[in-house]
Amino acid sequence: MTSPDASASLPPSTAATAPDPKIAMGWLHTAKFLTTAPELKHLPRIEVPEIAFVGRSNAGKSTCINTLTQQHRLAFASKTPGRTQSINLFSLGKQGVTDAVLADLPGYGYAAVPKEAKYRWQQVMGNYLQTRDNLKAIVLLCDPRLGLTELDEVLLDVIRPRVEAGLKFLVLLTKSDKLNKTDAAKALQIVKLQAGGGDVKLFSSLKRQGVEEVAQHLWDWAHPKEKPVKAPKVLPEAEAEAEAEADTDASPPQTPEQP
Repeated sequence: MTSPDASASLPPSTAATAPDPKIAMGWLHTAKFLTTAPELKHLPRIEVPEIAFVGRSNAGKSTCINTLTQQHRLAFASKTPGRTQSINLFSLGKQGVTDAVLADLPGYGYAAVPKEAKYRWQQVMGNYLQTRDNLKAIVLLCDPRLGLTELDEVLLDVIRPRVEAGLKFLVLLTKSDKLNKTDAAKALQIVKLQAGGGDVKLFSSLKRQGVEEVAQHLWDWAHPKEKPVKAPKVLPEAEAEAEAEADTDASPPQTPEQP
C-alpha cells in the first residue's frame, strides 16, 4: 500500500483545453493504478483534482471506468457484489506527470453484506465525500431500469452541500442499451427531476453511448480553463501626454482663500 505521503508532491499540470474528444480519450487511457485504501486515513494526500465514481453494486461502475480508460481490467469487478470494500485510486497524466486522479468507491446496497460492514462503509464513504479536499467531481452510476433508489437519494443528501458550493456532479444511467428509445428517454427525464440540478446522461459500454461525451466532462473538470487577465492599457507617449493635459484642464479651479 502506498504511504499517505507518497503522492503528496504530484505536480499539477497547467490548464489546457481539449479541442476534440480524442484528446480526452487519450488522456484517460493513461490511467494507472495508484493505491488502494480500506479507510480514509490511508488515502494519500494529493493536490491534483480527484473525480469519484460511486453507485450501487451491479450498477456497472467498474465496466464504466474500464470503458472510459480503454483498459479491460483497470477497475476490478468482483464476481460477488459488495465484496470490494476499498477505495481504489488511479492516476491520470501524460509523460509521467499526474494531473488528476480517479477514485473508485465500493458499491453499496448489496443485501448479503453484513450489517457491520455496511455501517462501516457508510461512514467511510460519507467522510470521504464530505471531507476529501481535492475532490472536484462525483459521477453517480445508476441502472435506468431501477432509477435512483433510496440509498442513492441518501448519497445525494450527503453531497448536496458540496454540490451547492461548486462540486461538479454527474449521474450516468448505465446499461442504457437494455432500454428502447422511449423507455430510455422516460428514465432520463425522471432521474433529471430526482437529481436536483445535477447533469444526467445515458451511458452504454456495449454500444459506446455517451463515452466520448463523458470523457470530455472528466477532462474539463480536471483542467479548468483559467480566466484571462486583462492587461493594463498602455498608451503611446503622445496620447499619454494629451490625456494628462486633458485631466489638468478638466480639474475644477481652486477657490481663493478669504482674507
